[in-house]
Amino acid sequence: MKFTAERTALADAVARVGRAVSTRTGALPVLSGLRLSVDEGRLELVGTDLELTIRSSVAVDGGLEEPIVLPARLLSDVVRELAGDRVTIEVTDDEARIESGRASITLRTLAASDFPRLSEIEGSGVRLDAEAFEVALRQVVRAASSDDARPILTGVLLTASAGGLRLVATDSYRLAVRDLPGVSMLDEGQKVLVAAKGLGEVQRLIEKGEVEVVLSEREVVFRVDGTEVTTRLIEGDFPNYEQLIPPSYPNKLTVAREVFADAVKRVRLVGQGRDNAPVRVAMTSTGVELSAVAQDVGEAHEEIEAKHEGGDVTVAFNSQFLLDGVEAVGAEEITIETIDPLKPAVMRGAGVTEYLYLLMPVRIS
Repeated sequence: MKFTAERTALADAVARVGRAVSTRTGALPVLSGLRLSVDEGRLELVGTDLELTIRSSVAVDGGLEEPIVLPARLLSDVVRELAGDRVTIEVTDDEARIESGRASITLRTLAASDFPRLSEIEGSGVRLDAEAFEVALRQVVRAASSDDARPILTGVLLTASAGGLRLVATDSYRLAVRDLPGVSMLDEGQKVLVAAKGLGEVQRLIEKGEVEVVLSEREVVFRVDGTEVTTRLIEGDFPNYEQLIPPSYPNKLTVAREVFADAVKRVRLVGQGRDNAPVRVAMTSTGVELSAVAQDVGEAHEEIEAKHEGGDVTVAFNSQFLLDGVEAVGAEEITIETIDPLKPAVMRGAGVTEYLYLLMPVRIS
């Protein structure tokens, strides 16, 4: 049993699918591998950690009588480093010999019978504009939590909003809300909570064209340019995020996004590492001063031009969360609206209503 594939296409597919492979200690050994099967001239590769599954395929010559499972990381390293244009994989008993150019490498296979039986979601779904969906994911997924102790916060809420689709994520320190007007993916009043990890993989895959979305009772499938990402739906009630957003703000700072971001990056340097000092943002009628103080390390200050409406106020933020928001907003100018040093601030693109990034302040003495 053997097949031959174009090396670059195979390496790309292995890398994509390998991102779903389990890295958890104590997981089934077979989950560290990729399942390979051939049908009608297409090699299908599947990786899963039982919560996220990625499938992709490439054209091949030849075939396999039965699926095999190969260690994902080693297979990726081998195929990537081979020098030839084409790769041949020949399977005998419990080994797979990989040949390209003058190189020949043999890998032991994993038990294919132990690979989990995965659900197959057939049929067509809703098609979304890829570019708009990728931007929305990039703006929202970053705000989801990575702490499995609070599984609800590791998801992104997708809900039908007036005239479109709304995406929401929070880790309790920041909140991202993005509206996609005119996108009808869910029925009126419907909402689903999708694992942020899976949506992050969808974001990585999107380039242009369309994304097809198929919802089932417990999973959602995203089909992107020949690759299929299946991720679980999270059960439970998402926090009532709307009550966190104040109806109005007395203070509003308007500043050039890149100028502000560059200043934050410079000022935060003294606080990176063991101190992780917050960045103080002092807003006055004459502009804004950014500062950071790290005990036994040093301090940094920088003034930049900005327009500030309202009273003088100084608010401190986690520097990485602040930069994440600045990057996510994306507009040439951003606005930061505040109430006082202890209440959440909201960042938007100047004149942009479809996206907001709410950030909790850091208490400072």
